[in-house]
Amino acid sequence: MTLRNLLPTRTDWAPALRRPGPDLLAGVIVALVALPLALGFGISSGLGAAAGLATAIIAGVTAAVFGGSRFQVSGPTGAMTVVLLPIVAEHGGPGVLAVGLMAGVVLVALAVAGVGRAVRYMPAPVIEGFTAGIAVVIALQQFPSALGIADAEGEEMWRLASDSLSRYFDHPAPAAPVTAVLVAAAVLIGGRYLPKLPFALVAVAVATAVAELAGLDLTRIGALPAGLSAPSFEFFDPARLGSLIAPALAVAALAALESLLSATAADSMTVGRRHNPDRELFGQGLANIAAPLFGGVPATGAIARTAVNVRSGARTRLAALTHAVVLAALLYLAAPLVADIPLAALAGVLLATTVRMVETASVAAIARASRGDAAIMVVTFAATVAFDLVTAVAVGVGIAVLLALRAVAKEARLHQVPLDESNHPAEERDPARHHIVAYRIDGPLFFPAAHRFLLELAEVSDVHVVVLRMSHITALDTTGALVLKDAVTTLRHRDITVLISGLRADHRRRLTALDALPAADHQFAHTDDAIAYARGRFPTPARA
Repeated sequence: MTLRNLLPTRTDWAPALRRPGPDLLAGVIVALVALPLALGFGISSGLGAAAGLATAIIAGVTAAVFGGSRFQVSGPTGAMTVVLLPIVAEHGGPGVLAVGLMAGVVLVALAVAGVGRAVRYMPAPVIEGFTAGIAVVIALQQFPSALGIADAEGEEMWRLASDSLSRYFDHPAPAAPVTAVLVAAAVLIGGRYLPKLPFALVAVAVATAVAELAGLDLTRIGALPAGLSAPSFEFFDPARLGSLIAPALAVAALAALESLLSATAADSMTVGRRHNPDRELFGQGLANIAAPLFGGVPATGAIARTAVNVRSGARTRLAALTHAVVLAALLYLAAPLVADIPLAALAGVLLATTVRMVETASVAAIARASRGDAAIMVVTFAATVAFDLVTAVAVGVGIAVLLALRAVAKEARLHQVPLDESNHPAEERDPARHHIVAYRIDGPLFFPAAHRFLLELAEVSDVHVVVLRMSHITALDTTGALVLKDAVTTLRHRDITVLISGLRADHRRRLTALDALPAADHQFAHTDDAIAYARGRFPTPARA
């Protein structure tokens, strides 16, 4: 992949310039939806609301211009906050910014290497499992804010939620949980019946007004800077690079995975040109390089905001760009109003988001499809909640690969086939008289199935010749070749001649390299020739 293929082109913007109205309107709607989410996820990440807004603005602009999707909206996400929290605890705010920049460099490298297309091979049960797991983790994250607990403790999210509940019941105060529940209910109910309206923003605004007028004792966001900070590299400490490599790779893996899945979801909701996965990685990489310079956390494509963008009538990437510009205007013009928003109200918005993240119909369909798929989904879900997303995806994909190999291995068969002897007398069509048997190997002869094949072939008895028809082998790896070599050697030691027919050229090269083939005069292009050769060496016994 050349750098030129990853850069923006004039055709990206030509449709927007011809008719910008729908994109401008969609961008405003997405900005109103994104504002409370950016604030909430910024706070959940541990770097504060200002960091969330900076991410939504800077990453939003950069990814909109350089990304590979016309509809993708980028910014802070719940999945990323799950990964960032332990990084904040261990390395602090500057460490998170450095990790984001390093992850951006990794994403650019992946884009140049053409890795973006690999996401199409992600198993659906893994996607659904970690999506449900993320939803649970995000919900657990909101317990302290939703309950009004400022000093909850616990490294794992379930411990944090448990400690929050314990502290709340020691000193219950209904204002925070009631606010969170009412806001979540308003977002869910309003979003169901009027999905195009920004109910999250409306609910937060109403909650803020009620809290002010009633004098409710609710923790607020607090003062925000009236604009973006000047770009700076002060957070970057070369001496700490070694300890940040592993977190940076985890953040890059998540950013790539979530962004490409989001872009794929946007494709499924539209008709027309599909996204460019490598260019999407390139855009997300540049976004993650740029955002930390302004104090922003690592960003990804945001599935919920991207869906709102599509459903609001977006046609080009101008909509995502407009969303970021509107957020910047709100930051500069309305920072004092944003500072008064109760944390419990933002917790309610994020709780509603977690409910809408899980497609229950898809989960139920996968659970019904097969026990293997259900197991993959459940294990990925559990690993996401107990560990982290990258570990969960690795475990889920690993199990999926093992089950897939097991299923493919079952397709390998060793079939005894009738000898084609229509031109011979009836007595010659009796295999027992010739002591010749022919087998057809179907499917892949590779490591999961190879040893079973050897056991089956080793059971051959009371024959002089075994003909192996190999034209139906779909795949042959080194293990399969070595097992075939062992089978041929075992049969030879029992004075059984092995003839091979229909061998493909690529399989022949592998078997020749491993010295796994019988003598050249025992190799035939066609099975009929092998059988004729066998009859010549072992003619029909005389009849008594």
